[in-house]
Amino acid sequence: MRIVSVYNRYLNRGGEDEVFESEAKLLTQRGCDVHLVTEQTQVPKNISHQIKMAIDCVWSSSWYENFRALLERIRPDIVHVHNVFPVISPAVYYACQRVGVPVVQTLHNYRLLCPASTFYRNDKVCEECVNHSLWRGVKHGCFQDSRVKTAVIAAMLQVHRNKNTWQQKIDRYIALSEFARSKFVDSGLPVEKIRVKPNFIDLDPGQPSSQRREYAIFVGRLVNWKGTATLISAWKSLCGSIPLMIVGDGPDRPQIETSIAQGILPGVVCKGRLTRNETIAAIRAARFLVFPSQWYEGFPMTIAEAFACSVPVICSGLGSMQEIVSDGRTGLHFRAGDSEDLASKVRWAWEHSEEMEIMGQQARAEFEAKYTASRNYEMLIDIYQEAIAAHA
Repeated sequence: MRIVSVYNRYLNRGGEDEVFESEAKLLTQRGCDVHLVTEQTQVPKNISHQIKMAIDCVWSSSWYENFRALLERIRPDIVHVHNVFPVISPAVYYACQRVGVPVVQTLHNYRLLCPASTFYRNDKVCEECVNHSLWRGVKHGCFQDSRVKTAVIAAMLQVHRNKNTWQQKIDRYIALSEFARSKFVDSGLPVEKIRVKPNFIDLDPGQPSSQRREYAIFVGRLVNWKGTATLISAWKSLCGSIPLMIVGDGPDRPQIETSIAQGILPGVVCKGRLTRNETIAAIRAARFLVFPSQWYEGFPMTIAEAFACSVPVICSGLGSMQEIVSDGRTGLHFRAGDSEDLASKVRWAWEHSEEMEIMGQQARAEFEAKYTASRNYEMLIDIYQEAIAAHA
C-alpha cells in the first residue's frame, strides 16, 4: 500500500510527533511505501509574515497546488493527515478530492471543536465553544492568551464548517478513545466515519524482573493542566511517607525544585527530562504511576508505557483517562484536581502492594491486547481499507 502521511509540526515537540513517526516506521517495516509530508511551524518574523500565516491557516493556494502535483506524481492509495495547523491548511483535503485520493484524519486533539484544542481554560475543563459558539474562545483569547490568534483559528474552523469540509472531504476519522469519539459525534461529525484506534508502544519494554519497587512516579510536562499543583499538594500532605520521582520539564519545574531544596517536599526527587530509555527504566522500577491531568487528554502515551511495564496507574477520573485505566483493575481513579482524594488513593496503593501487583499484571495484559505495534498495524490497515472502499 502506498501512503502519504501529512503532519504540520508544532513549535515544541510532543506526543503527536512520536505517534506520527512511529506509525510511519511501523507501516514501512511491514512493507508499505510511505511518503512523509511535513512542515515546521515557525515564529512569524514580522507583520507581513503574520498575515500570510493567518491566510494560510484558512486556505493556502500554494499548498493546494503543490500537494495536488505531489499526489498526481506519487498516486498514493491513501492520504493520512495528522495535523494541518497552522501552515499546511485544510487546502490539502481539496487537493485529495481533486485527484481522487481517499483521506484518513487522526483526531489527536480537540482542535476541530476548540480553538485551543484542549477543552481547558482557567484551570478547568471548558466546553463553551461547543455549547455556544467558537467566538467564546476568541472572547477569552484561549489560544496562547491572544484574541487575534484565537480569532484566526476560529475563522478557519467556521469557514470549513460552512463549506462542510469536515463532513465531506474526509473519508474516515481516527479517534484515540471512545470518549473522544463521543465528543466529536455529539458535535456533528458523521458517526459512521469515526473509528477508534488508540496509540501504541513502538518497542515493547518487556515485563520487569522481580525487584523491589521503592517509589511512585510522575512522568510528563510540568504545567498546570497536567495536574502538577494537585500532585505537589497531595505529596505535601503525605509528609514524606511515600517516595516520589518526578520525570519531566516545564514552567513549574523551578518551583518544584525550590520546594524540594527547602525541605517542603520530603521524599520527592525531580529528575528533569530523561531519555526515553531512561524514562522507561524509571517507570519499570516504580510501584505505580501517578497521572493527575486536569484536561480530557487525547491518548496519554505515558499510561500505555506504564501498562507495558506492568505498572498500574492512579489517574484523574476524567475524559479518556477514566476509559483507559479501569478503576480497581489496572489502576485507581481520583477526583480531578482533588489533592486530598489523590493522597488517599496513593496511601492506599502504597499500603496494598499485593493488590497493586495484581493490577500491574492486568495492566500488562491490557497492553498486550490493545497497545502493541502488531495490533495497531492491523487496526490501521483495516481503517485504510475501509476508507478506500467508502471513497470508491
